[in-house]
Amino acid sequence: MTTTPTTGPAPAGTFAVEDPATLEVVDHVRDHDLADARSAVDRAAAALRPWAGLAPRVRSEVLRRAHELMLRDRDRLAGLIAAENGKSLVDAAGEVTYAAEFFRWFAEEAVRPGGDYGESPAGGTRTVVRHVPVGVAALVTPWNFPAAMATRKLAPALAAGCTVVLKPAAETPLTALAVARLLTEAGAPDGVVNVVPTTDAAGVVGAWLADERVRKISFTGSTAVGRLLLRQAADRVVNASMELGGNAPFIVTEDADLDAAVAGAMVAKFRNGGQACTAANRFYVHSDVAFDFTARIVAEVEKLTTGPAADGCAIGPLISRAAVERVERAVADAVAEGARVAGRGALPEAPGHFVAPTVLADVPAGAAIMREEIFGPVLPITTWSEEADMVDLVNDTEYGLAAYVYAGDLGRAMRLGEQVEAGMVGVNRGLVSDPAAPFGGFKQSGLGREGARDGLREFQETQYLSVDWP
Repeated sequence: MTTTPTTGPAPAGTFAVEDPATLEVVDHVRDHDLADARSAVDRAAAALRPWAGLAPRVRSEVLRRAHELMLRDRDRLAGLIAAENGKSLVDAAGEVTYAAEFFRWFAEEAVRPGGDYGESPAGGTRTVVRHVPVGVAALVTPWNFPAAMATRKLAPALAAGCTVVLKPAAETPLTALAVARLLTEAGAPDGVVNVVPTTDAAGVVGAWLADERVRKISFTGSTAVGRLLLRQAADRVVNASMELGGNAPFIVTEDADLDAAVAGAMVAKFRNGGQACTAANRFYVHSDVAFDFTARIVAEVEKLTTGPAADGCAIGPLISRAAVERVERAVADAVAEGARVAGRGALPEAPGHFVAPTVLADVPAGAAIMREEIFGPVLPITTWSEEADMVDLVNDTEYGLAAYVYAGDLGRAMRLGEQVEAGMVGVNRGLVSDPAAPFGGFKQSGLGREGARDGLREFQETQYLSVDWP
């Protein structure tokens, strides 16, 4: 898709969507207010009973068609993601394929809602267990994966029989609006999916959490914001799913296949320019192979091209100038604490929010950059020699979303993976996301799971009927 930048002042009641690679305005989007937020719940509540009352196969077919339509429009959607998010076209196209897969997976799960039947141990009754939609669901998604974060919530919610109000990030609302239009084309009735772009995120989401008709909040974003939403959800005991921050370790043992480890590191660290909650954030490399691993990873990083997606670059911009300043400050602080810059890619002659891909070596294990989520293309390496000490360092964090382990002996890799306090562990691979697997973390990385059968259960309540059986 080719986007045509707009010119002139923003029309009244709208906000601008900016391309972070060029700083040009891609489009203007209606800025929804609190009245709009309540109207969206009105529509979702009115549509809930008819949608939930449809046969599971009917809902399944809507999701199946949505999957087909996303693949049909893959190039257009990838161009839209690249324009408003800045990520490379390769990353954007991969995201569309991944996002569409949630529609296919939950189309299949929609017709398997599950349940149970049994005899009471005391006799005289039979118990029938069923799973029912939780109700109107409020979905709040981030800017870093504007298609996948939307479909990862939309698909299970719709499969379960819920209707939804969705607030996409103000930086990237265009993709969510496009996905909603595809769902309408796929057959989703009016009111089932309601997208509410806004610059007043706190006001809109707060209004939803205060509305007695909203029975579910599913949020992906920072741990700090997640804590605030959980406090609000507690007032009405709203069912809450939280996919929050990460600080993923990447472990390399002395017997690891270094070619495989470097290839995995490039995916785990630099996909979407490091702007992913599952991104490898801190690298623990055994001292026997640290020099070789560092040399190999520097060689790969220095090959990376940084610049606008339209130029075919591998690394796009960060989402904002503030993000650039935060990452640059993290690198400077790490160097001040004793790290050295082992390698760095080139910066483009472009006005966007770019940071050069950077490898830091000799990073002290206690450095701030090893304790904070970087969310940028910076790869810090520390070394280890005693496994028990390394595992203690890996687990010394409030986060527990993802982790990566590379070891030559698979049994050892599995044992290390089981010791890591994280909800998802890539064992000899640099990618953990899969619609068929339960995505989520331990500790302050969140509550609940997305994907797999677990993802469907997040949008269902369990009911049982106790039937008299003389």
